[in-house]
Amino acid sequence: MGKNVLVIEDEPNIIEAISFILSRDGWTVSTHSNGHDAVGVVTAALPDVVILDVMLPGKNGYDILRELREAELTKGIPVLMLTAKGQVKDREMAARAGASRFMTKPFSNAEVLDAVRELVVGEQQAQ
Repeated sequence: MGKNVLVIEDEPNIIEAISFILSRDGWTVSTHSNGHDAVGVVTAALPDVVILDVMLPGKNGYDILRELREAELTKGIPVLMLTAKGQVKDREMAARAGASRFMTKPFSNAEVLDAVRELVVGEQQAQ
């Protein structure tokens, strides 16, 4: 099972919380905190899962996700979108951009861990 996750988030407390939960579960966690070059970072790392915040400096998560889905190397990487906004339109935008899963902040540790595990298992079953 893949155990590499890339967290693209600009809030230090959320980065720390997610990194702690996943590291404790055996994941190798890399982090990035801006949208400017996020696509390049994902392409270079090719993680098993990306956790992507919607609101980032430089470029928003929806635009980043669209670019990832258009590129051959990254189109199949599962992406968990995180946002402080949980309205229906936000979920629809995430789905249209190609999000594998959508989660609103605040979230529980167990929710994040379960979502990441399910995304990797689902990706492996699809192959």
